[in-house]
Amino acid sequence: MILISSCLAGLEVRYNETHSLNLQLQKLVKENKALPVCPELLAGFSTPREPAEIIGGTGDDVLDGKARVIEKSGRDVTEMYIRGARLTLQKATELNATAVVLKEYSPSCGSAAIYNGEFSGKIIAGDGVTSALLKRNNICVMSEKDYEDNNKK
Repeated sequence: MILISSCLAGLEVRYNETHSLNLQLQKLVKENKALPVCPELLAGFSTPREPAEIIGGTGDDVLDGKARVIEKSGRDVTEMYIRGARLTLQKATELNATAVVLKEYSPSCGSAAIYNGEFSGKIIAGDGVTSALLKRNNICVMSEKDYEDNNKK
């Protein structure tokens, strides 16, 4: 079993009520080979919600108390992002997930790149909070592009 960001499965759960449908990943969900998960919704956020970015580092820095997740208006939502990461880890552990495919650039799900914290659309190398926590617990995490590259037919 693998877990997939809900937005990649076509669910409209992104902050702006959209999805990031990936047909290959959606097919896995339909075939009961994968389950959708959204760390933000698990944490108690609603859809729509204000955009947020990691300020002062990456997901690892958030977990180490060195960076914060801040909404565009300035509200600190760090603890909710950590909660969502922990609940996602719990779900992955319960399901013995072999991999987790997460949406790149998200402050939760980015697995190689995230927005830089300036709300300017600039990308930096680094993990989101959920991705960082899963990797710390030896769970294979990849982006949708990594999944596609590894599963070309």
